[in-house]
Parts: sequence; C-alpha cells; structure tokens
Amino acid sequence: MPPDSGATEKKLISPLTKAGNRFLESLEEKFSGARNEKRRRFILLLLTILLLTLIILPSQHFMSVSYKAGEIATSDIRATQDYLLEDRPLTEKKRSEAEAAAPFVYTYNTSTALEVTARFEKALALTRETADSEQNIDRQALLDPLAKILGVEVTDVDLTALLRIKSERALLAELRRVTNRLFGQKIIADKKGFAADRLHGILLLDSETKRVVDAGDFTGYVDLTEARSQLAAMKFSGGAASRDMQVINELLNRAIRPNLSYDREATDAKKRETREAVRPALYQVKQGEMVVRVGERISAEQAMKLENIFAARSGVNRLFMGIGIAGLTLVLFYFPYRFARKNIRKFNPSNKDLVFLALLTLAGFMILKIALAISTALGSPFPSIDTANYFYLFPFAAAAMLVRIIINSEVALVYCAVCAPLLGIMFNNSLPVVIYALLGGIVGAHGVRHCKDRSTILTAGMKVSVVNFAMALSFQIFSDSLFTVQTLYCLVFAAVGGIVNAFLAAGAIPLVENLFYYTTDIKLLEKANFDSPVLRELMVRAPGTYHHSVLVGNLVESAAEAINANPLLARVAAYYHDIGKTSKPYYFIENVGQMDNRHDRLAPSMSALILISHVKEGVELAKEHRLGQPIVDIIRQSHGTGLITYFYQKAKNLAAQEGKGIDEREFRYPGPKPQTREAGLVLLADHVEAASRTLADPTPARIQGLVQKIINNIFIDGQLDECELTLKNLHEIAKSFNRVLAGIYHQRIEYPEPAFKEKEKGNGGKKHLEGSDHEQAKGLSDQPEADKKSSGDDIKRLGISR
Repeated sequence: MPPDSGATEKKLISPLTKAGNRFLESLEEKFSGARNEKRRRFILLLLTILLLTLIILPSQHFMSVSYKAGEIATSDIRATQDYLLEDRPLTEKKRSEAEAAAPFVYTYNTSTALEVTARFEKALALTRETADSEQNIDRQALLDPLAKILGVEVTDVDLTALLRIKSERALLAELRRVTNRLFGQKIIADKKGFAADRLHGILLLDSETKRVVDAGDFTGYVDLTEARSQLAAMKFSGGAASRDMQVINELLNRAIRPNLSYDREATDAKKRETREAVRPALYQVKQGEMVVRVGERISAEQAMKLENIFAARSGVNRLFMGIGIAGLTLVLFYFPYRFARKNIRKFNPSNKDLVFLALLTLAGFMILKIALAISTALGSPFPSIDTANYFYLFPFAAAAMLVRIIINSEVALVYCAVCAPLLGIMFNNSLPVVIYALLGGIVGAHGVRHCKDRSTILTAGMKVSVVNFAMALSFQIFSDSLFTVQTLYCLVFAAVGGIVNAFLAAGAIPLVENLFYYTTDIKLLEKANFDSPVLRELMVRAPGTYHHSVLVGNLVESAAEAINANPLLARVAAYYHDIGKTSKPYYFIENVGQMDNRHDRLAPSMSALILISHVKEGVELAKEHRLGQPIVDIIRQSHGTGLITYFYQKAKNLAAQEGKGIDEREFRYPGPKPQTREAGLVLLADHVEAASRTLADPTPARIQGLVQKIINNIFIDGQLDECELTLKNLHEIAKSFNRVLAGIYHQRIEYPEPAFKEKEKGNGGKKHLEGSDHEQAKGLSDQPEADKKSSGDDIKRLGISR
C-alpha cells in the first residue's frame, strides 16, 4: 500500500461522513416542527399501547390457566361476574351413557325373494341361449358365468339339471312361490348375536328407503340353518323331473342369503346422533363467589371451574378486556407524562428518548412474558419448589436501571411508576408484583446514578437484592407462611434476582449505546482518554488549545462537584469543546507563540467569521468521531451567543471612520445559549481560564476579582438565561474557580542559590533558570513595557469585554 493511501482514504471518507451528517441534520430540521413532533409522538404512543396490550393480554384473566389439581393457589380468585358454565365431566358421562344406550341398526332387504328369482331367471336364460347356439356345449366354460350370476359355486350336476329344464315358466313360478314363502320371514346370519342385540335394542331400516321398519314379532326371525331346513322340506313340482328339481332345490339352498344384516356405519351414525342430542350439563357461578383461596390446594372441581371460567371469558369478553387494558395503558402513559413535564424540572425526554423508552418497555415486558409463560407452562423443574417462587428471579428492575444510566433519575422514577401497575396486571392482577417491581426499580435506578464503571452496576444490583430480600420476607410474613421450606427458596431467589438485574443491565448498555448513539458515563470515561484520536490531533496541531482545554476540564470538574452537576460529562465536554480549532489553529492566540498574528492582515469581519466557524467545525468533527450527542450539544453551546468584543470594537471603529454602521449579530456566535448546567460551566470556565492568562500578577485577590468580573459580564449578557444555574450555583462556581486557579498560579518562594551561583555573581556573571519551577514569578514591574501594554489587551482578543 502506498504511504499516503491512508490519508487519501481519509480524504475520501471525510466528505461522505460530513455529507451524511448534513443530510441527517436537514431531515431533523424538516421534521422538527411542533405539529410534526406531536404527530410522531402520538403515533409512537398508539403503537406502543397496541403492542404492549397484545403482550399483556394473553395473561389478562384473574386466574392462571396452568392451575391443575393438586397445585397451590398463589392468590385469591373470585368470580368477577355471573357465569353459567358447563360441567364437562357430567356432560361427558351423560353422553357416554346415551351413546351406550343407542340401539343397534339392522337393515332389512324386502326384495330378497325377487333378487333370488331374478338370478335363476338369468341363469336359465344363459343356459337356453348356449344350448340353442351350440350343439357341442363347452360345459366348463359355462360354469363360471353361472356362478357369477347365482352367487354360488355351480357344479356340472347343477348345469345338467338346468339344461334339462323343460318349462322355465313353470320352474320360475315355483321358485317365486318358494322364495316368497321363505323370505317372507326375516333371515339373519347369527341368531345368537341377534338375540343379544335384541335385548339391548335394535332398529330396523329398509335397505332401499332407509326408513324405520316395524320389527313385528321377534319369533319370526330365523337364521340361515333354519331357513335351509325349511327349504329342504319344501317340495318342488313343475318344470323338470323330480331328480332335477331336487338338484335345483339344493342349488337354491346354497343361494340363500340373509335379508336382515347388521349395519355398522348406520349404528355408529346413530350413536353419534344420540350423543349429540344430549344437552350439556350446566351449573351457575355467582358474581363474587370465591373459587379458590390463596394457599389452598386446587381440587379437581376447582381446576375445572377455573378452566371453564377462562374459556367463558374468551371471544367477545377477550375483546373488551383488550380495550380495557389499552385504555388503562393510555391513562398510565399520558397523565404521568403530562404531570412530569409540567412539575418535574429535569423531565424533558426527546423524541429519541421516547423511542428508546418504548422499545425498552416492549422488550422488557416481552422478556418477562416469556419467563412467565415458561414458568407456568412447564412448571417447576424441582417438585419441592413452588412455581410462584421463581417470580422473585425475574428482572423487574433492569429496565429502570437502564433508563437511569441512559437518561436521568426523573425519567427513571416516572418509568417505574408507570410500568409497575402494568406488570401487576400481567402477573394475574398481583399487588405484590406491583410493589416488588416499583421498589426494586427505584432502588436499582438510584444505585446506578453517575455510573462510571461496571462495578457500580453490580453494587446497585446488590442493593436491589437487599430490598428484594426484605420485600420477600415481608410477603411471607404477611401470608402467614414464614416457617415453611418455600420461604427459604423465595428469599434465595429474591437475593439472586438483584444480581440478575445487574448483569442484564450491564450487558444491555453497549447495545443501547451503539443502537441509539447514547453517551453514558461509561462511554465518557472512554472518551476522556487523552490517547483518543481527536485529542491527540488537537495536542499536535493546536498545543495551546489542548492545554487550555485540559485546564478548563479541571475547572469545570471541580465546579460541577460543587453544584451537584455531572462532573464527568463537564470535564470530558471541556476537553472537546474547542476541537474545531484544529482546522485553523494559528488563527487563535493561544497557538500563535512567537509568530505574527494573522488577524492583523484580515478584516475584523473575516476574523470574527474564522473564530465563529470553529464551533461548526467542532460539531462536525464530533459527529464524525461519534463523541455522543451530549458532547456535540456542549460544543455547540460552549460559546453561547457571546459577542467577539475585540473584533466588534475594531470593526465599529473602522466603520465610524467611514461613516457606516455594522450589524452586531455578525460578531456573535450562532449559539444556542447553554441549555444545561454542564454547558454553562464549560462556557464560564472557558472565559475564566482564557482571561486568567492575562493577569500580570495572579494573586488570589486578583484572581477572585477577575473571576467575579467574568461571571458577572456573562450573566449580564444573558448567556445563562436558558440553563439551570442559579445565583447560588454561580457563587459556588466562583469559589471553585478561585480555588483551582489559585492552585495553578500559586506563588513560589525564592530558594537560596548554590555556591557556584555565588561564585558567578562574584565574577560578575548572571544566569537565570528560565522555565524552571524554582524561578520566582515575575511581577508586573519586572515585565517589559510592551508586555505590560499587551497584557491588558489579551483579554479583548479572546472576546471578553471589560
């Protein structure tokens, strides 16, 4: 790779990043109107309520569907309305009895006699046609067709008898007489089985019309054996010789089939019909009736009631339930939000904060819902541990801890107050869950304030464990189950639950930081590293600005601790507040050194434009390196709308000589004014530190007077109107600045010079240790006249008005 390839790549990427940032800013400006903002927030509110209702809804009933016979109830369960419920076991019993009592269905074929006669008529017709058409009959080939027609095996003797028939008409008439007589009674295949079915009850259906046939006298039923005996006793007369008629009688005997047979399909259909005709057995549960009490072992009857009540609440009732939950969620979201916006000073979440809160709420409820579903559906893996004890392990406080780390305490407090009742609803209207989630969330959020490392989160988790332990113990005492084995389990789970919250919150922080570009105190510590690319470039290209920024960081950190602001954010923002000067470092006095002042060759308006541009360039550089929105905001606000006094006065004097006027706005920074206490501190410290360099003799009294003067000028100029710094805060800030600057510009005592110095003096030589810490500070009288003159004007060059 060529040596300058990295620089070339950087040159290519930098414009793209800047273009992307400008595109995002244009979108933000486009949709920043009040009407669009209200519309977006309203849509976000509705979507959150809808999705949250769908998450909560599956468990929205006053009992747990997982209750089975033998389990212990974790809460009292009352009927919320009158119910008319089905007694499923009794209904099933009645239906089974009705099904068992249903009659067996038999089909009766009334045309059996005609069918048998028709078969013989076809057989005789076939034999006659064969005998007429062929002289030499193939007897073997004729047996199979005859067998198919008659439905029985036909022998050669039978064929001979059929061929010898002289009068078919007489034979068929005789067959009709015999079959009508024989099938006039009901023939069955198994008389013994039919007798048993007859005792149970039978139903006769016509095989053709499928209508019920009157059974008549049961003594008229015969089986195949009796029917064949009756046929053997009958005498055939007509149509053939007696010997042939006997053969035909035997053939007819074999062709007899039952005309009464068992119909399995019709019997099954009858059983189903009888079963479905039985109406459900119902019982009534009155409104307010206690179905089961807390701590009571669920009986089979109670489990059945709970299941039936839940089933009865589905459908339309479930729709009304969803509407009710959505309405309650809307009330819990809207009114606390409005109250906090009007009454809590630091409660002002941005659109990004609201999106984060919505997604965090949905994700948190989904995790808890899955845990609830798993614990109730699968039950406890250890039979000795009650399923309800696992609830103490659930991470109720993790979301509140994240809100406190990412946003602030005020938002975290409102978040806990809103989510706790919804969690209680999701956990079967459990008041202990509301208390457990609310207190655990508040303690967890308080424990992670000013979180600067992971150990702080773990410490907060331990605090949550202590509070969870105390609440679990109180719940057990309240429920009069203190001296049980389950109490030990629930106390252990409550203590472990705090650590679970800590680990879950710590693991989610990097994801939230990268997904939403939030800047937490943990990330600020990473940005405070002086080896970061931005600070290293500042140190190399603008060493004076770098040193100035470090001193400003020391000033704001001390002041932030004095007024209970965020010291870490203030210090890190101070390090980066002037990074825009790296593009034109030699146009700023602290980086000039012994070089000529370049502003001497520029018009005052151009000089002011260069000074003003470093704010915009610093913002772009901060966005390019993803320093975080809080640092970007402080860079933009670190100079407020302050006036660049030196160049303004210079331009004003030049314009007065030409008889023209100038616009003061061209010599003011674009702003906005500081919006937070940390931004106000950076603005104050920036001016104070720069002005302190102009002091010829930085005694504590002079430092105090300078600090007070600078703060008063900034206050009078209205630069602190939009931040939350009070007069008491300004007093504490001044004291802190005085203390730090006095430590920086402290006086040194003059140490005795060594022997070689005395010798040099004796020889008339003179040598000073320039730049040594042991050199006494020069007084104002020791400075050259040029330095004396310029020392009073340096403060003007930095934009500070006297």
